[in-house]
Amino acid sequence: MNHVVVVGAGLAGVRSVEALRARGYHGRVTLVGDERHRPYDRPPLSKAVMAGDLDSTVVDSDLGALDIDLRTEVAAKGLREGVVETTEGELEYDGLVIATGATPIRLRGEGPQYTLRTIDDALALRARLTPGTRVAIVGAGWIGAEIATAARRAGCEVTVVEAAASPLAAALGPEIGAHTAPWYAEAGIELRLGTMVGSVDPGGLAMMDGSWIPADVVVTGIGVRPAVGWLAGSGIALDNGVLVDEHLRTSMDRVVAVGDCANWWSRRFGRRLRIEHWDTALHAPETAVATLLGQTAVYDPVPYFWSEQFGRMLQYAGHHTGARLVLRGDPASDPKWAAIWLTENDRLAAIFTVDRPRDLVQGRRIVEGGQRLDEDRAKDPSIPLRDCL
Repeated sequence: MNHVVVVGAGLAGVRSVEALRARGYHGRVTLVGDERHRPYDRPPLSKAVMAGDLDSTVVDSDLGALDIDLRTEVAAKGLREGVVETTEGELEYDGLVIATGATPIRLRGEGPQYTLRTIDDALALRARLTPGTRVAIVGAGWIGAEIATAARRAGCEVTVVEAAASPLAAALGPEIGAHTAPWYAEAGIELRLGTMVGSVDPGGLAMMDGSWIPADVVVTGIGVRPAVGWLAGSGIALDNGVLVDEHLRTSMDRVVAVGDCANWWSRRFGRRLRIEHWDTALHAPETAVATLLGQTAVYDPVPYFWSEQFGRMLQYAGHHTGARLVLRGDPASDPKWAAIWLTENDRLAAIFTVDRPRDLVQGRRIVEGGQRLDEDRAKDPSIPLRDCL
């Protein structure tokens, strides 16, 4: 293998390059990215950058020492076996890593709307968050809550609208999401649940029920789609991203995929997962590169995610689809609480914590070990999870 092309210069892309060199690959490496910036981290965009603590999140990687050809402001347009078509011409490859990530979903309408995916997005939005500015945020998920937190701290008048009956309903379910709803009022934020946006118009939001929400700034945070349009017609199998096996191998020879765009098979959970989290972009490249180099490796992590919102640290590990919810503590009386999800045979499938980092650490290990919990003991937050086995 003489030339590996990595398409996507985000964290997953640069970690793929590092993994290639760490595993002894000495051939040519070309890293292609459609932004003008060097590779950078995205999680701080909605946290430290929005808070004004950082202006740059460039990944700490010595690209010069890695001896790669970094091509910024170059986008992939198509793929055929052995060749990537880009806006700057064709790139032949012996091995290919697809790491093109995802793109934000936008709402219809002629009014301006901000999304938060790039460093340029974050800096442009932050500049608009000034005292008294009316900010309307569509979506009460992870990103919406974090932007709402930053906007309120900046002195903005904030309204958050959410189509579901609770915040975080899609991620955690309505029961857990309902326990986070009071946080908005405590922060001085108007939260409108069960309401849908008709269109983003100049000056605000036209709602499906005929009402109008005036806003100087509209932020859309309703999710992302895998950036795989450039692969249409290539022969690569696509379904909610790039379909890959447990080795992160695609349906095309000598091609692997990582990060937000990869829909991979999890042996642990017995289903396909596409995880849009930093932890996946950080660790999946090791498996993908090993596979590309003809080595044996399996990607089967316990997915992990964190969020900082309204002065709280939220953490999640596992995958809870099909498992039953058990509260650990009373969110109504204790600001530090957790939730766990158990399978039919009482194995821990997932854990969510609010300012309980020890629970998260212990719970993540229990999920990794596939161990059972005593449900009655696990409900008691005074008992360490490791003592509930």
